[in-house]
Amino acid sequence: MSAIAVSEYANLPAIGYMPMPVDFPYFKIMLQGRPRHEGTSEFRRKHPKMPCSRRAKIFAPFDALAGFDERIANKEVLYEERRMLTDNEQEELNRKISILHDILQHRKNGRKVCSRITVTYFSPCTDIESDSYGVGGNYITYTGYIQKIDIVITKMMVIDDIAIPLDYVIDLSGDLYERNQEFSL
Repeated sequence: MSAIAVSEYANLPAIGYMPMPVDFPYFKIMLQGRPRHEGTSEFRRKHPKMPCSRRAKIFAPFDALAGFDERIANKEVLYEERRMLTDNEQEELNRKISILHDILQHRKNGRKVCSRITVTYFSPCTDIESDSYGVGGNYITYTGYIQKIDIVITKMMVIDDIAIPLDYVIDLSGDLYERNQEFSL
């Protein structure tokens, strides 16, 4: 590259906010400017111009903030406080749990109870980042077959391999209670 006079240096294009240095290795390419392709050139046929509406797809796989979307979604979950049962509701629930426990204790040959049971229970918030952690949660209603209930040691019930603490159960229902009216008080 030949030396450039100082007067020519003042008219050189800029790189960003500063003037282009005299010894810039891509000086000639920079002076040529942007390449211009005619509408029927071979380059234009091989590489058609992408519409602006589709240009954003180039950056779609790039996730600068990994896990950010999940955290935002977790913040949108509405949690509620755990409600306490009244004395009458607690007595009714204890009656239903004892009926279920008695039936499971007397079943023969390890057969499953043939009727389905629906349990409504409190599921506490497990998101440490949430304001409801340790305070709030959701109420879940699940229907399945009871496998096990322990009212003494673990105080848990297992329905379709889902362990539910008895302290979190607020309601039990199903055909099982309608058929066993002799257990009612």
